[in-house]
Amino acid sequence: MSLSPYDEKPDILHEDSPAAEAGRADPRDDAYSKGQLATGYETLTIPQTIRKFKWAFALCFMATFAGATDGYQIGINGNIIANPGFIKQFATVIDSNGDPALSAPVLSAIGTIQSVGQIIGMTSVPFLASRYGRKPAMFLLWFVLACSVICESTAKKWQVWLVAKLLSGIGVGSLQFITPTYVSEVAPTRVRGFLLMMYNFWFSVGGFFAPVALQVMSTYAPENFRTPIYTQWSQIGIMLIIYIFLPESPMWCASRGLEERAKNTMRRIYRGVEGFDVDEQYQALALTIAHEKEVAMATGKDKWYAIFQGHNLRRTLASTWALSAQQVLGLTLFYTYSSYFFKTAGLSDPFAITCITNGLQLAIILIVAVSVDYVGRRNICCGGLTTMLIAVTLIGVLGVTPKSNASDKLLVFFSCIFIVGLQCSGSTGWGFVGELSSQRLRAYTAGFAAAISCVGGVIMNVLVPYMLNTTAWNWGLKTAFFYTGLGAPAAIGAWFIIPEPKGLTAAELDELFEAGVKPWRFHKTKTALQRQIEGQEART
Repeated sequence: MSLSPYDEKPDILHEDSPAAEAGRADPRDDAYSKGQLATGYETLTIPQTIRKFKWAFALCFMATFAGATDGYQIGINGNIIANPGFIKQFATVIDSNGDPALSAPVLSAIGTIQSVGQIIGMTSVPFLASRYGRKPAMFLLWFVLACSVICESTAKKWQVWLVAKLLSGIGVGSLQFITPTYVSEVAPTRVRGFLLMMYNFWFSVGGFFAPVALQVMSTYAPENFRTPIYTQWSQIGIMLIIYIFLPESPMWCASRGLEERAKNTMRRIYRGVEGFDVDEQYQALALTIAHEKEVAMATGKDKWYAIFQGHNLRRTLASTWALSAQQVLGLTLFYTYSSYFFKTAGLSDPFAITCITNGLQLAIILIVAVSVDYVGRRNICCGGLTTMLIAVTLIGVLGVTPKSNASDKLLVFFSCIFIVGLQCSGSTGWGFVGELSSQRLRAYTAGFAAAISCVGGVIMNVLVPYMLNTTAWNWGLKTAFFYTGLGAPAAIGAWFIIPEPKGLTAAELDELFEAGVKPWRFHKTKTALQRQIEGQEART
């Protein structure tokens, strides 16, 4: 596939631009020069897309199931530290009541080491995924996760538990970037948002069952913390079956020049699609990749670290903003240490409250997933971050008011409001990790964007145990004020940094970012491909 023969790249035309009419003279050539080629499926409705591409839809849905292991691992890490059996097994100090306890430094290490592992996975495995393919990366992360569960199942000292959590972090970190990457490359554009949201849905399903498993065990075997760990083997087994079954990404094959392999993979993914021309669809992939390479060579930004240069830096920043903003708005406090937080707040049944908030998450994610391809991602995400800011501020206010039954109910209510914002921004945020990057740099952008957010996780996992531990800072509910001051700039800044990618192909996103379109104008700006389709419809 040769590069586009067009040397001049026409300026992007806004819907209200006086030059728009002139630019519509040859919309097909304009689109081709920007690496865009109409495939004939752009005007399908969402239900039509699901019916026509049902096999591709099913494969992407299966790929997102791995998120359940991700959520369960992280949920277990934060909630198991409140289990009496866990504390007795790994205790390092004796508290003021003469009972065994975990010191703040050990609690901090247990929380932090997983985030450190995530950063390692997110910044190393992208090189493997880019060079050897998405599937080898999946098999590697599966092996690491299996090793982590072995260590968790056999650990008798807290140092061994740390090793298990390090391995867990590496596996989870790899999973967190490779899944959105794979789905972004395989999913039909019109339903890409829903499928990307499904990763966060399964993540929350895993997070929901982590405290549930511990709660069930606490009713008849309070000190048994091993059985919930053993249940992870079912997820590990299902993951392996799915990864064996999934085909390689045809977009990755095309980016490596493996034309026949890409076409064979496309025949498998899009089998049964009436009128699907493999050669034509491959040409669309190859044209996008060729255009990206041409631009990269022309600007001297053809290495992996181009993700930190020029318009690619904007893409990396936009990809990571939502997830990073969550870190400074209280994600660690209300997710990783939710049970521990509610326990220190004086609630009688912290596990039950955690289950309530986790159950709410599932409902919110499903609502977001169903609506995101209709109403878009940007407003849902930015509105979610703003909601988190308001909720965490109100929770802080409860920390300076007298404790009562009413204040406990308000704490649960405000926590639920926080969860609504958390899932609106989190569901869309993981989608941004996969879909806002260029195809050429997708694995690197996704990995490093997710890793940047995890740096905040490392810092927060160090600080939160000290904030909550009664033998350390003992801030209690006033911890929320810390996140109000830290998170306000992030919540406000999201409105100026995060664009709207709804319904846009990889090539169209390339055009908008390369033209320097403001994030809040993405949905008002017509791309060359959109003008081409409008021209075709006008002639019919």
